[in-house]
Amino acid sequence: MTDQQTQDAIARAWRDLVDTARRTAAEGLVVGTSGNVSVRVGELILVTPSGVPYERLGPGDAVGVDTDGRQVLGEFTPTSELPLHLAVYRSTTAQAVVHTHAVHATAVSTLVSELPLIHYMSAALGGPVRVAPYALYGTDELAEGMLDALRGRSACLLQNHGTVTHGATLAQAYDRTAQLEWMARLWLTASSLPGRTPSLLSEEQLGEVGEKLKGYGQKP
Repeated sequence: MTDQQTQDAIARAWRDLVDTARRTAAEGLVVGTSGNVSVRVGELILVTPSGVPYERLGPGDAVGVDTDGRQVLGEFTPTSELPLHLAVYRSTTAQAVVHTHAVHATAVSTLVSELPLIHYMSAALGGPVRVAPYALYGTDELAEGMLDALRGRSACLLQNHGTVTHGATLAQAYDRTAQLEWMARLWLTASSLPGRTPSLLSEEQLGEVGEKLKGYGQKP
C-alpha cells in the first residue's frame, strides 16, 4: 500500500469513526462526550479524543495511537478509556470498539451479574451478556474486568458504568451496542410488571439460535 493509499484509508476510517460517535449521541446512547469509539487501521488505532464534542470533530482532527498506546497522530488527547480499547485489540480480533453509557443497559448493570436470557439475540453476542465488576473509569482494573466479562463474547456490561462491544467493523460494533441496549430495555420492561416474571430462554435454546445464525443473511 502506498503512502497515499494509507492516508486515504485513515481518512475514511476517521470519517466513519466520527459518524459512529455522533450516532451514539444522536440515538441517546451517550450524553455529551461520555462514551468513546475506536477503529483499527493496520497498526494504527484511531480513537475519539477526550472531552471534545463530536460535532466539533473534522477531517483534520484525527487522533491515533500505536498498539502500545503511544500517540502517533493528532493534537487532541486520546480518550481517557484508552486502556479499555487497547485491551480489546490485544486480546481479540476486533477491528472496532464502541463504548457507551446507554441508559437501559447501564440500569441492568446495577441489578444483575448477567443480562437474563430475555431474547434469542443474546446468541448474536456470543451468549449471555456478563457484567464486569465496577472499577474506576480509565484504569487497567476496569480493562481487566472487562476482558473477563468479554471472554467468548462480543459485548459486555460495565457495572454502574455502561456497555462495551466490538466487531469486525464499526457498523457491526455499533449494531451490537444497539441490540444490547434493546434487550436491556426489553428485560427491564417485562420484569417491571407487578406479580409477573418474564419467561427466559434456556442455554439449549440459545445454542440452537447460535447454530441457525451461522446461516443468517445473504450468501456470498
